[in-house]
Amino acid sequence: MTYALPRLREEVAYIAYHFHWQREDILDLTHAERRQWVGEIARINARMNEGG
Repeated sequence: MTYALPRLREEVAYIAYHFHWQREDILDLTHAERRQWVGEIARINARMNEGG
């Protein structure tokens, strides 16, 4: 199964923007690892937006 390039770019941009990681480091992650980091960033953002 191939991974959609627009979705990959979205994940890389999201992680790089929030964690300031290098593109190469993010691309070295497996798809599952990237999705876990995306989820963690989303949880952090949700907590911050709730004031906690």
